[in-house]
Amino acid sequence: MLPEPFDLLKEDANTILILAKGDHAFRQGDKTRGVFFVVSGAICLTRMTEAGAAVTLQNAKAGDMFAEASLYSDHYHCDAVAVAPSQVIRLSKSAIQTRQREDAVFSERLTKRLATQVQNYRQLLTLHAVKSARERVYLAVASGRLRGSVTQLASEIGLTKEACYRALKDLTDQGALSKSGRGEYAQRKSLQETRMGTK
Repeated sequence: MLPEPFDLLKEDANTILILAKGDHAFRQGDKTRGVFFVVSGAICLTRMTEAGAAVTLQNAKAGDMFAEASLYSDHYHCDAVAVAPSQVIRLSKSAIQTRQREDAVFSERLTKRLATQVQNYRQLLTLHAVKSARERVYLAVASGRLRGSVTQLASEIGLTKEACYRALKDLTDQGALSKSGRGEYAQRKSLQETRMGTK
């Protein structure tokens, strides 16, 4: 069930947590105890800025890992809140670090996983550099970032929820995106096709 390399850990390294909507897997500033795997439900990782604004860092759904970077930090740097009833597995930080020291294959696979996360964050930085809200929202949806609520997506890509909703409506009206349900959108056409008026 666990993705590599965490599937190589012994079962006693795992703790199952059952979370109701609104429960925290951890809070910003808590001492790090491990990384997490979402069995069911959804977890939103949110960081409070010094100005008091909430910034979404990740929307983790079933099959996703979160808080891997906490392996190298003494304290969690964000809140992990269940946005739906959820079951998560916490994998012991000490068990992971011990296995990393003793097993070169495990260590290499963990390094590869963390490198993939860096690539993902660089993609997010690229999205933030796009000035047009419409284009930013289109690229975020096309790359699969709309995995939670529209409000969470807006926070993740640095827009107000109002700007995000307006962009989604414009993109849907112009045929670039299709809407399949509340808060559910998918890429339909490229922006270039919509500009050219092609079907």
